[in-house]
Amino acid sequence: MFRSQAINQFFATMKPPAVTVSTIKVAPQDWKPGIETIGTVAASRGVDLTVETTGIAKEILFTANQNVQQGDVLVQMDDAVQKANLAAQQTQASLDKVSLDRAVELQRRGVGSESTLDQARATASASASQVESLKAVLDQKQLRAPFSGTIGIPQIDNGQYLQPGTIVATLQNLETMRADFTVPEQRLSELKIGQSVQFGTTVGDLRYTGKITGIDPKVDPSSRLVSVRAEISNPDGQLSPGQFVQVRVELPEEQDVIALPQTAIISSLYGDYIYAVRPAGQKPAAQTPAQPATSDAATPADKAEPAQAASSQPDATPALEGVQVFVKTGRRSLGLVEILEGVKAGDDVVTAGQNRLSNGGPVKIDNTIDPSKLSQSGEASK
Repeated sequence: MFRSQAINQFFATMKPPAVTVSTIKVAPQDWKPGIETIGTVAASRGVDLTVETTGIAKEILFTANQNVQQGDVLVQMDDAVQKANLAAQQTQASLDKVSLDRAVELQRRGVGSESTLDQARATASASASQVESLKAVLDQKQLRAPFSGTIGIPQIDNGQYLQPGTIVATLQNLETMRADFTVPEQRLSELKIGQSVQFGTTVGDLRYTGKITGIDPKVDPSSRLVSVRAEISNPDGQLSPGQFVQVRVELPEEQDVIALPQTAIISSLYGDYIYAVRPAGQKPAAQTPAQPATSDAATPADKAEPAQAASSQPDATPALEGVQVFVKTGRRSLGLVEILEGVKAGDDVVTAGQNRLSNGGPVKIDNTIDPSKLSQSGEASK
């Protein structure tokens, strides 16, 4: 009986070991809100080049990924017949011009009739128009670049018979790109023309900058999304049309916002909460788990004693405990979560190690390595 009583007394008075955690002191900071979404890149000017008329491809004057200038001849089709017809018509036009000059001279001398002069004038005009028509037909035998850009892989071969609409290659202007993306209708009021936008192939690498050039005035009734278009600078040519990109629309910076790292927030069926570090024995105001903490329902961790101040004096360091505090979260940006209610400036909040912590459990602070701070610094550098 004595042994059983001693064992029960030992376990009744045994305290669990302190859990090592890292903390952050809550302080107002500059908040950089943004709208994060995904989009698709396209060239600011891009087309699939096609031929206008039938014929044999005589010569292909470009290679894949070549930079071409506006007006450069890309494909020369067989135009021997058109050149011969043009030469014959130019000869006829010259003859009709001579006949017109003779009729004008006879009319000036008074020996020519008015009808003869009108007939000569109409014939000369028709011949000149026919020459211009044959020149246009001859130009159709050449495929020219409509604008400067990078041309793709040839889709035809020399000697191939081409039909109207046959795709020859794609031409894309890669110096300036555009991105099409969508945002929820609730964020439509935050968008405006000329707003700064950041782009990247991954969330942590938004290296490309641009600005909004168009906002669709209509909300898609099926998805409740708004289509937005932005222009992107592509100096290194790494972005390609059709590529998937991460998009972040920059919103005006805000001052004195309470925010915590995402690693400090714990989600549960009863709401979001954090662990605040307080001196052992300090009792917070009562709050029910099912109701998120407010400024009246939950006591913020504003009375916590900074453990770092007494780290050099182990014997004088008061015992600390982790207290569960429900919070009301707001926006998220760059690894941070806005806290609307539950904590105040000066609170010590656990950012790592809370997975082994229970409400009221003893804690020991060690901030030599803080994953949340490392992630924040990584986001800021990117």
